Amino acid sequence: MSIDVKKDIRLLSKDELTAWFIEQGEQKFRAKQVYEWLWQKGAHTFLEMTNLSKSLRTKLEEEFMINALQEDKVQHSSDGTIKTRFKLHDGHLIESVLIPVPKDKRFTVCVSSQVGCSLSCTFCATGKMKRVRNLDPAEIYDQVVLVNRQALEHFGNPLTNIVYMGMGEPLLTYKNVLKSIDHITSPEGLGMSPRRITVSTAGIAKMIKKLADDEVRFNLALSLHAADDVKRNEIMPINEQNNLAVLMDALRYFSLRTRNKISFEYIAFQNFNDSLVDAANLAKLCRYFPVQINIIEYNPIDGATFEKSAAHRIDDFAKYLIEEGIMVTVRRSRGKDIDAACGQLANKS
Repeated sequence: MSIDVKKDIRLLSKDELTAWFIEQGEQKFRAKQVYEWLWQKGAHTFLEMTNLSKSLRTKLEEEFMINALQEDKVQHSSDGTIKTRFKLHDGHLIESVLIPVPKDKRFTVCVSSQVGCSLSCTFCATGKMKRVRNLDPAEIYDQVVLVNRQALEHFGNPLTNIVYMGMGEPLLTYKNVLKSIDHITSPEGLGMSPRRITVSTAGIAKMIKKLADDEVRFNLALSLHAADDVKRNEIMPINEQNNLAVLMDALRYFSLRTRNKISFEYIAFQNFNDSLVDAANLAKLCRYFPVQINIIEYNPIDGATFEKSAAHRIDDFAKYLIEEGIMVTVRRSRGKDIDAACGQLANKS
């Protein structure tokens, strides 16, 4: 005996949704109404769709489901950072982080793209989890919608920026990430500017080139963390197949094709990658295309041997790069009093 399983309505394209309404003898504009409820208003139930008749909402309920994220645990830091663990429809856990800078009216959400990760970076809590599955576009979209509500509730301001820097490697779920960005930026979706979105990758050269060929409009960040292959191989195994020369070639191609902003994310680890020799190596990598360096204070995790670099070493490192004419931002660690490092909260389960 087979059991019919309802399909998540958000897996349907607009054309597929329109075709379903026509099959039901409904007018085409009903599909547009439902599509707006799903992607502009972020509706998580059919009951919310108040411009539809009760009978039509009942029919939708009988035929489809909406696999919305559910808040599982929320942590509030004294610095304003809010970390949320979300439960997916199949019971798996992911996390998102709201990073507010009220004085600059900047409110950033860091979203996940996978349950777990397959790259095993030694400094990352998510790297200690196996990759279970990719998130579908709606599950990524939901993180933006729900964290935006947190920003409005706690700070009275909407999100201004989105970074794909949470759990998982975005370029290993390429199609789903780009579809989620389409829903976030489309006038039929949330209508955010792609220039306010940054996708961060540990470094998959062929997919970086594919981004360029697809003429994406969002920004790209490389999680660099070491400026020579020996050290990068030690902390990021993916570098063995995508070494720095190959990555710089791919990023140069991306820069020439898109003219989009590129940044290097560089976590400073005490006595590992924070010397002036390391800074000189990093400066050499900045000669290929316009790039900004984000030096990040490490948020230590259980089981990792790395410690955060001393403040004076970070300052000296940044000063060297600035004197080389490179744009540098030092990002101090946020959420130190909560499980704010990538994967920490989800890993606790």
